[in-house]
Amino acid sequence: MHHHAYLWIGTKQSFDDEALRRPPHPDPPPASGKPELLQRYRDVAAEFPVVDLPPLETSYWLIKPGKLVRGTWYEPKEAAEWLGERLVEYAPRYACPADRDGTRLAILVGSAAERLSLGGDLSHGFYLERPVFLSLALVCCAPNRTMPTLGCPLTLT
Repeated sequence: MHHHAYLWIGTKQSFDDEALRRPPHPDPPPASGKPELLQRYRDVAAEFPVVDLPPLETSYWLIKPGKLVRGTWYEPKEAAEWLGERLVEYAPRYACPADRDGTRLAILVGSAAERLSLGGDLSHGFYLERPVFLSLALVCCAPNRTMPTLGCPLTLT
């Protein structure tokens, strides 16, 4: 088992495009359906696996391109340390002053290490200067507990 890190920064408008943050339904609309619905389904089916937007379900990061992985660790504590470094790095830009609190950030890192050691995924999001959003995720891989059929986006040796 190992953990992959993901980081995304973008506009709230992009983040709010939920159609591109969820996988397409396994059953496509009927061929006799509205042309605009069929086209939207095709667009989402083509874009979801490659778009860098954070998926609504954290484990779906694993179907995204390997180039989006920001780091890989076999030890949960090391993955949590990466999270802690990112939390501190972006803290001055958090829109909510309470999110900058050092004790709060330390608690997030400690709980991340515990959750990862149990095979769980995690994601955190913060509004930065408006209208920018920061998404941080750590995803358990090989296997993922919630979606064990998802493969690893990287070839690890």
